[in-house]
Amino acid sequence: MPVKVLYVEDEPFLGQIVRESLESRDFSVTMVADGHRAMQAFQQAIPDICVLDVMIPGKDGFSIAQEIRQHNPSVPIIFVTAKNQTDDVLKGFHSGGNDYLRKPFSMEELIVRIQNLLRLSVKLPAKNPEKIVIGEYTFLPLLYELKRGESSRKLSHRESTLLQMLNEGRNTTIQRKDILLKLWGDDSFFNSRNLDVYITKLRDYLKEDPSVSIITIKGIGYQFTVA
Repeated sequence: MPVKVLYVEDEPFLGQIVRESLESRDFSVTMVADGHRAMQAFQQAIPDICVLDVMIPGKDGFSIAQEIRQHNPSVPIIFVTAKNQTDDVLKGFHSGGNDYLRKPFSMEELIVRIQNLLRLSVKLPAKNPEKIVIGEYTFLPLLYELKRGESSRKLSHRESTLLQMLNEGRNTTIQRKDILLKLWGDDSFFNSRNLDVYITKLRDYLKEDPSVSIITIKGIGYQFTVA
């Protein structure tokens, strides 16, 4: 079965190039150029991965991602944009994105990122236990969910993968490079900044229990500790 891609892009020339390139590599592509049509296309195609341009008419990519997350908390989402401000990157991750690709980009880079996210989405559930206790929290990897008492938070695919990786190395030093290679497939500066964003988010999610800490070991990596 071919991998199904939902591609939302309003630039006809770029859209045609990307679509044809993906289809030539045996991807099945559903492409729409208007944000208002994106959710209908998502529900009809049931894609394995979404590639969303941020600045499109009708409804921007961030809003589309938030709607997708209400229907499917785990489908990988890649944002494509000409923007390069840190605030935009943060907004993308907060709206449910798993990766962020800046224009102009090469097809090889897009395909590597797609394949990496798909590889993670396939492998993670098979390896995960049903429940992990982290201090006052209960982490449910199969459901991408973090619970504390009656409160519950849905995690993105990459947040869940990172939290499991930290937990597997609990009370040891986890190399920053190892995390980057597992989550993004390379340790570039841009992905390193992305990791900083994800670490900050997990610290915020876990802050209600002071016994849980993600400690930065400068120049090396992190220690995940539960007192």
